[in-house]
Amino acid sequence: MKIRIIGFVILPVLMMSLSGCGTDEKFLAVDKKGKTVVDRFGQLQVNGTKLCTEAGKPIQLRGMSSHGLQWAGKYANEDVIGWLRDDWNIQVWRAAMYLTQGGYIENPVIKEKVISSIEAALKLGIYVIVDWHVLSDKNPQVYQAKAIEFFTDIAQKYGSYPNIIYEICNEPNGKDVTWSGQIKPYAEALIGAIRSLDPDNLIIVGTPNWSQDVDVAARDPIKGEKNIMYTLHFYAGTHGEELRNKAEKALNLGLPIFVTEWGTSEATGGGGVYIDESKQWLTFLKKHQISWVNWSVTNKGEESGVLVYNADREGKGHWKETDLSESGRFIRKVLRNEIRIP
Repeated sequence: MKIRIIGFVILPVLMMSLSGCGTDEKFLAVDKKGKTVVDRFGQLQVNGTKLCTEAGKPIQLRGMSSHGLQWAGKYANEDVIGWLRDDWNIQVWRAAMYLTQGGYIENPVIKEKVISSIEAALKLGIYVIVDWHVLSDKNPQVYQAKAIEFFTDIAQKYGSYPNIIYEICNEPNGKDVTWSGQIKPYAEALIGAIRSLDPDNLIIVGTPNWSQDVDVAARDPIKGEKNIMYTLHFYAGTHGEELRNKAEKALNLGLPIFVTEWGTSEATGGGGVYIDESKQWLTFLKKHQISWVNWSVTNKGEESGVLVYNADREGKGHWKETDLSESGRFIRKVLRNEIRIP
């Protein structure tokens, strides 16, 4: 049985600014009756290429990702996540737990930031993506045993809540790391471990080439499992029509896609903020009802970050306009439904 936490407490700013904008309530974190997104959508499921509510209605979730928790873990708390829900209107929060570069493998205490993210999401009634952030380690099989241990623990403690989403492999990469050779076998092992404890919650699988080659995964998808989706990542200043064409091919082959990370900048996190290109991507995602999470909540000064350099150094939320970067101002308006995406 899934445990449902009912969340009716919202800040006045949400009632005044969001519910009054005339937007379809499916895009609200908290509706006019005070019901959270988890109250309304319940246990997520995958039907065909669509992410759906417990009742089977297709939806598009939208939200924000942390930066690496070893650097930006101060934002993985109820104050900040609550502010993002009530002022930014996020429906999902992603806790990005790197493995190396000071991450979980080298510093296991980072897991506490994932737990604080989960606990906040449960209280606030939003969905939470638990991200095993494969990146510089390239091959997910390198730390497969650790991944099974980690996700088994998360599933045992939190798998009964419909809020939980497992992202088991952020961005596998490298010419020797292939879908059939490394990524798919890894995913099958992780899925088996999670499903032994949590038969229902959404599991998201990384794809080759920094989670861009969804078309490759679509030609050889994981069989015999329900509620599985596949990751597509993009940065608007680097990736455009060619990557959207890959996504179209994957969708046409029946692959369900969830964009667990995208940025308004180039793939480096810098190089400018590409507003028009971001709008093209957002139009594409809306057309196909592909859920997305924007990268990232950080004050390190990179252009993909939503805060300016050194803003909110203590992680309290309640940001002023001057705390927000160009990307932050844009994404906030998108999430608040103040910028129309056709």
